[in-house]
Amino acid sequence: MIQFSNVQKVYPNGTVGLKDVDLKINDGEFVAIIGRSGAGKSTLIRAINRMHPITGGNLNVDNVDVEKLSSKELRTLRRKIGMIFQSFNLVTRTTVIKNVLTAFVPDEPVWRRIFGIFKREDKLKALECLDKVGILEKAFTRVDQLSGGQQQRVALARTLAQNPTIILADEPVAALDPVTARVVMDDFKKINKEMGITVLINIHHVELALEYCDRVIGIREGQIVFDGSSDTVDQSVLDLIYGAEDEERE
Repeated sequence: MIQFSNVQKVYPNGTVGLKDVDLKINDGEFVAIIGRSGAGKSTLIRAINRMHPITGGNLNVDNVDVEKLSSKELRTLRRKIGMIFQSFNLVTRTTVIKNVLTAFVPDEPVWRRIFGIFKREDKLKALECLDKVGILEKAFTRVDQLSGGQQQRVALARTLAQNPTIILADEPVAALDPVTARVVMDDFKKINKEMGITVLINIHHVELALEYCDRVIGIREGQIVFDGSSDTVDQSVLDLIYGAEDEERE
């Protein structure tokens, strides 16, 4: 469970990222976070694994106060929290399987890291994760030969190799065409339902949020202005989140 209690985030330049956020995400939920650019969506997502440390309130993950963790404890927590980015964050000049295998690097002894030697069970796990996202046949292809959608699925496979209990996705389909975006969202949905992994997606495409996610959180100027099931989102809710005349909404 993820619990925000009166969470505040003020950046060094004075910008308010989050204000008075009270929020609980239960295990196994599939949640979309929507709002205008600059509303605080990424800040909310990245506060959970302390990529963006909060400046007030309390943030607990599985009853652990994230802000009180030592550097070592934080690294351990982050092994349980997968992170997917819009830009994929892959090493494009090497193979797909080698990218997935980097998920095991923090657990390997130094000599294995230096020589890039991985255990047989790690390789089998990497192949299994690629199979789960439907690109096993690309395992030995160089990443720079893949489409954007395939690269995002490699990133998702790498995250699955961590055995996470939570996946945070920061605009994972923003750079993809509509058809490919749905393919990737299908993968997220499958992982959530079949593996029971909690998934939080910061997403710009409202129609995808409503189609795929069970719960929608609307954020505006750093504050939660809506929190409910996707089937309760109507025009009045969207106006509350985005304003009555918003050109960003899709």
